[in-house]
Amino acid sequence: MRRSVRPSTTLLAAGAACLTAVLGLTSPAVAAPHPNPGMMSANTAAQIATLQQLKKSESATDRKVDSRLLVENKLRTDRSTRSVLPQVQSGLKVSGDTVAVDIRATKTSDALVDAVRKAGGQIRNVSQREASIRADVPLSALDKLAARGDIKQIDAAADAMTSSEAPGRISSQPDPVSKQTRDARVEAATKPGLRANIAAAITSQGDRAHAADTARQQNGITGVGTKLCALSDGVSSLAASVASGELPPVDVLPGQEGSGDEGTAMLEIMHDLAPGAALGFATAFISDSSFADNIRALRSQAHCDVIVDDVFYFNEATFQDGPIAQAVNAVTADGALYFSSAGNEGNVGDGTSGHWEGDYVDSGQVIGKFAGGAHNFAASAGGTQVLEPLSASSAGVPVTLWWNDPLGHAGDDYDLYLLDAAGNVVSFSQNLQTGTQDPYERVNTTAGGQRLAIVKFKGDNKYLSLSALRGRFVASGGLQAFVTPGQTSGHSAAKDAYSVAAAPAAAAFGRPLEPGDPANPAGPYPGTFSSSSQIERFSSDGPRKIFFKADGTPGAEVRQKPDITAADGVATSAPGFSPFFGTSAAAPHAAAIAGLVLSGNPGMSPADVRQALTATAVDIGAPGVDNRTGVGVILADKVLAYTGASPQPLATAQAPTVRGPNGSPFVKPGDTATVTLPVYNGGDGTAASTSVVVDSPTPGVTIAPRSKRYGTIEAGQTVINSFTLTVPATQQLGVPVVLNAKVTFAGAHSPTTQTFQIPIGQPSSVVQNFAFAGDAAAIPDNSTVGASVSIPVTGVGRASKLTFSIDGSACSTTAGSTTVGLDHTYAGDLTGTLTSPSGATAVLFQRRGGAGHNFCQVVFDDSASTAFSTVSSANAPFTGSWRPQSTLGSLLADPVDGTWTFKVVDGGAVDTGSIRSVSLHINGFVA
Repeated sequence: MRRSVRPSTTLLAAGAACLTAVLGLTSPAVAAPHPNPGMMSANTAAQIATLQQLKKSESATDRKVDSRLLVENKLRTDRSTRSVLPQVQSGLKVSGDTVAVDIRATKTSDALVDAVRKAGGQIRNVSQREASIRADVPLSALDKLAARGDIKQIDAAADAMTSSEAPGRISSQPDPVSKQTRDARVEAATKPGLRANIAAAITSQGDRAHAADTARQQNGITGVGTKLCALSDGVSSLAASVASGELPPVDVLPGQEGSGDEGTAMLEIMHDLAPGAALGFATAFISDSSFADNIRALRSQAHCDVIVDDVFYFNEATFQDGPIAQAVNAVTADGALYFSSAGNEGNVGDGTSGHWEGDYVDSGQVIGKFAGGAHNFAASAGGTQVLEPLSASSAGVPVTLWWNDPLGHAGDDYDLYLLDAAGNVVSFSQNLQTGTQDPYERVNTTAGGQRLAIVKFKGDNKYLSLSALRGRFVASGGLQAFVTPGQTSGHSAAKDAYSVAAAPAAAAFGRPLEPGDPANPAGPYPGTFSSSSQIERFSSDGPRKIFFKADGTPGAEVRQKPDITAADGVATSAPGFSPFFGTSAAAPHAAAIAGLVLSGNPGMSPADVRQALTATAVDIGAPGVDNRTGVGVILADKVLAYTGASPQPLATAQAPTVRGPNGSPFVKPGDTATVTLPVYNGGDGTAASTSVVVDSPTPGVTIAPRSKRYGTIEAGQTVINSFTLTVPATQQLGVPVVLNAKVTFAGAHSPTTQTFQIPIGQPSSVVQNFAFAGDAAAIPDNSTVGASVSIPVTGVGRASKLTFSIDGSACSTTAGSTTVGLDHTYAGDLTGTLTSPSGATAVLFQRRGGAGHNFCQVVFDDSASTAFSTVSSANAPFTGSWRPQSTLGSLLADPVDGTWTFKVVDGGAVDTGSIRSVSLHINGFVA
């Protein structure tokens, strides 16, 4: 027999009637004083009981939707509900009728994505691995979507916060600086003819405070041979930092540039301490699942050795490694070092904490006929208090409640309520936990001086964790504050991650954390950290108690967190981050020092790096390892001396120059050619006894001599030798010869091997053109999904040259023009990539062009004299020949017949456009 589902409108009406009947109110409730301030007033208990009645009445479909989304919809669609609870706010950001959600599914199929779009949703991100979709969806469409069998849960979009103390940026909030302002700064810094500084003009005071400057000088180590990568909000001013000499080029994952400049500031810190290291970046702000995906991608695709982030998602599990922590576990298991901010949520030692955890204790105050009762915070002190008071400054902060059920299997049900001083419920989170949900509730405070209550709806007594993130629990109105250590949680508390606390490098943080607080500590600059240095008063404490393994099976342990301490309060050139305070600044200092260790000790195991950092840290807290500073503050000179770090050469073969018979630029089947092969030492030390062996896996190819001595190559120098290459007459025209160059030298990085492909045949002057022939493809605003068009190629086989054009019949900057090849009202939002039939991808353009409109008659050509990365909004409409971000020649290793894909991702809000007319232009070979 098929079970019927009660319509949502019926539930709304019944709920409103229930509210009116129970409360008998049509105006805001005013609570009568309670003789015991630690207990709830009758009016408060009645409001909570009524809300629980609504929860009890939810349909099977409703139970799959976050309670805050349900309530927001009720408050918007049913006046009687609003009149009965006029103080209640969901805390959600709703634009019109649209709200950001995370759709958790059994599988993110095309059918599900299409269903979200048909429901009026705009897709922001799709994670295949995490089976999650971030989308903006009408509230009115959620019930229909939730009825789908492939949807497990629809949550209010998970927010994240960076760990800068200025304050930390929340992901649901727009960049406080407009993209127009940021791009204007970038364009001013990158104007043609602007002379970049040879050395960075601004250096973090942490370089001196950590003795990294003297460590580099004394040891001759700069970070060469390592790659340091960051995740944060964005790198909007990256081009300006590169142009001014603050940063070298940075490998940014395409479409993952984000917005804002906390990432830029973190990269500058790492470059200051480890100037020889390569750098990479990806945003952590798109969604929680995207963050997890990008952690993995920085290791697997960008090959990062050290990864650092400063972001915490509010829905990260406290007692188990969730998806983000599992991504951290994956990259550390693969050999990467991972550093993360411990957080700026305060600590018990400094009286700055808004965290309590412990066993649920029934207060004896029953709330409604469904609930077991309100939690008694004062049980350990022999009293009764069901309310946790927040400070007057704790307005607008997220509050999370977790309990020790495994993720996705919560069968015990707890609810979280936010009350004003009069006892009215102003916000609540009361999801049903029936065995398939997470043990998690969240509210946002709406003002200072509010109170929190935890009510058990059903189930066993569990261990609870209550955190007001950037808030503080304080005694108020006869209520005591109950706080415990252990604020740090989430992926920063992953077992092999480094959770990094903060200590000031220079001047003290410039304002009291809350009115009446004592002065903040100052740092040692221009000296170095010592045992007299002090932790920042806002730095979060540990330890972190864990109940479950990542797979949800029991696995209790206590993790010592934070692990180490590093500098904050430093200067960068990134706008808004000078001084840069918070554990956001501390984590990249620690990551850079780890990069120096790896640079001077190639192949050092992660366990040995941890042992070295631990053994050489300067104790600045309670004697020994403590829950605020970990082992203490790390110093670069001490750890490099401890590990015996030394300058390392890094000799690598560079792209060869190949000449056919009589100096011909072409090599044909049967030819004997000259291969001139440079070897460059990009390391810190001298490459002695350098030799190169060149061979080829291509059948019939001979190379003479097989090896040559290159001798001694000093750091920064290049040595060149020549080889002869004989190509068999049977070599197929257009099939390249593969050369492997193995460079051996005296050093830990030896040997290095590079592979090159030598084109065979004379390129044809005949160009074959292949165009996209479909309808205009709208580019979704601020979405990693992007817009893609296909270009079929047939009858070419092997290609000698490829160019790509964005066409158009008439060029203009008119918004929405139908005569340009790609119309868009903000070129600086866009990243364009071209993918070959074999799956190889080249980036054509990446977030350049600012507010310029439209691409028209643009040709991307490897031989163009000017890179598209130099354009400004003044070049709009963008036209002419430009060098792409990465070479198109890299797409020609395989036959070119098949389907090519051009994709454009819009990484910024507001502006829109369409792909209209694009083409491939391919040269073959002379027969």
